[in-house]
Amino acid sequence: MKKELESIRERLDEIDKTIIKALAERQDVVKEVASLKIDKEAGIRDLEREERLLNRIRQFAHEFGLDRYYAEHLFREIINNSVRFQTHSLVDHQNKNNGDTIKVSYQGTDGAYSHLAIQRHFGERFGKVESYGYDTFLQAAQAVNAGEVDMACLPIENTTAGSINDTYDILGKSKLHIVGEEILKIVHCLLTVEDVEVSQIRRILSHPQAIAQCSNFLSKLPRSRVESYLDTAISARKVLEDSDLSQAAIAGAHTADHYGLKVIAHDIANQKENYTRFVIVSPEPVQVDLQLPCKTSLMMVTSNEEGSLIECLNVLHQHGINMSKLESRPRINEPWKYSFYLDIEANTEDAGTKKALQQLKSKSAELKVLGCYPKQVSS
Repeated sequence: MKKELESIRERLDEIDKTIIKALAERQDVVKEVASLKIDKEAGIRDLEREERLLNRIRQFAHEFGLDRYYAEHLFREIINNSVRFQTHSLVDHQNKNNGDTIKVSYQGTDGAYSHLAIQRHFGERFGKVESYGYDTFLQAAQAVNAGEVDMACLPIENTTAGSINDTYDILGKSKLHIVGEEILKIVHCLLTVEDVEVSQIRRILSHPQAIAQCSNFLSKLPRSRVESYLDTAISARKVLEDSDLSQAAIAGAHTADHYGLKVIAHDIANQKENYTRFVIVSPEPVQVDLQLPCKTSLMMVTSNEEGSLIECLNVLHQHGINMSKLESRPRINEPWKYSFYLDIEANTEDAGTKKALQQLKSKSAELKVLGCYPKQVSS
């Protein structure tokens, strides 16, 4: 039985390898398509063709006895990845971001979620991605201003913990521009040096937010002491260096791969749909083609007059501009005064958006465009 099971698993491994190889070959063709579309100035998406493709996939799945919903879901992800690559290719072409190497700063160390976001955002776009970790978000941003790196990757909001205020404060005060976004699903795991029972763990290390997001799981381990560290990857590295079988770290499975640790408990967060949105910031803004779905992030300070915020927001409504986020932050050294941070689904190159922003500026005490950038393609 054991030998037969091992033989079946070996066949599965070979099939998995074939699938990955086929996806890589498909991506090479997507790159050819992207280059051709850029040269011919053709549109990125052909929704009718995508629907025809999905119809064929459903038919193929039925012919081979595979669940049609499952097959369609997989191919929607494949299509989205193709559109994502073509979007980045067009933006890079229009903004002459065609170098072989890019340097990106972030808060944390190798294996952190920010590090993974950098690899995800730039991995297929550049031949070499150099990531530089710093102790704080501010230091990562200052590295861009100092010319030490080309861009920075900063977390700005999490579906469980909410907004990351430090990032908003940095964007409000700096001259950096948001030029992209990356959304990662956060899957927290319990990592150890060797395979041990969870009941043997006596000390658990992680970032305070990760600890808070896994409070239900941790409450079931009353004999374990929980300690805060600067980030999830640093806690994982500490577990590796100490080589203590009673210690564990809360971090991602990719962190376990990076440091050679074992995952002894998977997906331990309270909320399973846990996502973090990162923004990519640069010294210069980017131009985004009008055909691409786009976001514009703003910082606005309203006057002290009654109803001034509603009056400003009505400007967006009058121009048919959807606001996807509104965040307020207290202004430093100005008690009871607030800056408002807005995300709108609009392109600053669009004539209607330009007119709306002009009106918004006239009605507010201060208005700053933090960046206009492609909206991340999602399922």
